[in-house]
Amino acid sequence: MPTLSPELQTKLAAPLKIGNLEVKSRVLQSPLSGVTDLVFRRLVRRYAPESMVYTEMVQASGLHHARELPKIMEVDPNEKPITIQLFDCRPDFLAEAALMAVREGADAVDINMGCPVNKITRKGGGSSLLREPETAEAIVRTVVQAVTVPVTVKTRIGWDDNEINILDFARRMEDAGAQMLTLHARTRAQGYNGKARWEWIRRAKEVLSIPVIANGDIFSVASAVQCLEETGADGVMCSRGTLGYPFLVGEIDYFLKTGEEKTPPTTLELLQCAREHLEMLYAYKGFRGLQQARKHMTWYVKGFPGAHEFRDKLAKMETVEEGCDLLEKAMLVCH
Repeated sequence: MPTLSPELQTKLAAPLKIGNLEVKSRVLQSPLSGVTDLVFRRLVRRYAPESMVYTEMVQASGLHHARELPKIMEVDPNEKPITIQLFDCRPDFLAEAALMAVREGADAVDINMGCPVNKITRKGGGSSLLREPETAEAIVRTVVQAVTVPVTVKTRIGWDDNEINILDFARRMEDAGAQMLTLHARTRAQGYNGKARWEWIRRAKEVLSIPVIANGDIFSVASAVQCLEETGADGVMCSRGTLGYPFLVGEIDYFLKTGEEKTPPTTLELLQCAREHLEMLYAYKGFRGLQQARKHMTWYVKGFPGAHEFRDKLAKMETVEEGCDLLEKAMLVCH
């Protein structure tokens, strides 16, 4: 069983303060494009009711021209605390979008300055802002002036190994008014490959007074504890570890609060969760929800005889009934 030092345990037992917002959990659910919709967030929050969760990333300039807000900004009035994440390179558009986010119910607004995807960086958003620190500063200042909720930043350690500039960049974000920094400890060039370099989180923590949240390679309670011990971060953010496993945020949160590990779900319980996820996505989005559920099902269905065959069929399911039938059959295999 992992163990926390007494000093760290005391620190992590206290609420996380993000500007004027107090959050009763040090474990956050990362924004994930095509994943962290209303349905997924409800599943995460079932096991981590006090954790901060994030919407999918929303392009600010798209909101400027839209007649109605996209479904990815839809927030359940009961899901608190919630952050809406925005991206763009234009301060005025981001400020306008931040106001919309607050009207939708956002408790905080996060600016994405870390996404490595080409279609985002080509437009000047995401991790390309690491190369444009003055623009990034202007964005934070403008958004901070526009809204009364905390403004936070999620970023990476640098563009590539020759341009690791996170310490200067992080100080600039704090000086501009950012009230929390989440740091994915990889460069943009790494994408999601190689190991996360947690030592940069520790170094960022040493130069900042605002909370620093560790992100990257948090796949278990043990990895979360190790990261917190090594970095001194104020909390952790779970990303890919929650794909097909919406229990993770709650498991880490429970350990940090109690010092005890929760019993992980059985394969049968995972499959039951998968079926519920499928049905909820279909009820919420119709056929588009079914299409999105295909990838979710392949993440859930693993670790039992014949799992590969079930995954292949679920990835091609055409109706919700077909998907539920396949999951029922998989459950019988697990009994």
